[in-house]
Amino acid sequence: GDNGPAKGRELEIADLLRYIKNAGITNTVWLTADVHYTAAHYYNPDKAQFQDFNPFWEFVSGPLHAGTYGPNDFDMTFGPELKFIKAPTAEQGQNLPPSAGLQFFGLVDIDGATEQMTVRLMDRDDNELYKVTLDPVHSA
Repeated sequence: GDNGPAKGRELEIADLLRYIKNAGITNTVWLTADVHYTAAHYYNPDKAQFQDFNPFWEFVSGPLHAGTYGPNDFDMTFGPELKFIKAPTAEQGQNLPPSAGLQFFGLVDIDGATEQMTVRLMDRDDNELYKVTLDPVHSA
């Protein structure tokens, strides 16, 4: 990315984010994969080039059983803030085998009484690497 205004495939994401905001949809959390590390991102319109959206979280985990790679640099079109990451270091290199222990998954729990969502990013040995509890946003 070029840290600029939305273009290309970003236009579709911008349209979706704008629609979510304009429709009054709250408590949007993105759970994504197809990466080879684990991370928590908070998308902040105050730090973005495209700002017509409400802030949201994205939690990323992978692979279940494949080579591990590090992330790319952030594109600031949508204002991502890195809250947590676990990936191979430069010294470890890229495309590490599963035996290197850098395999990840996520767990999501929603408390029925409080409606809070707790997201935990885990490693293959069931160690909790990162945890955050999100309070629900209630419509006015």
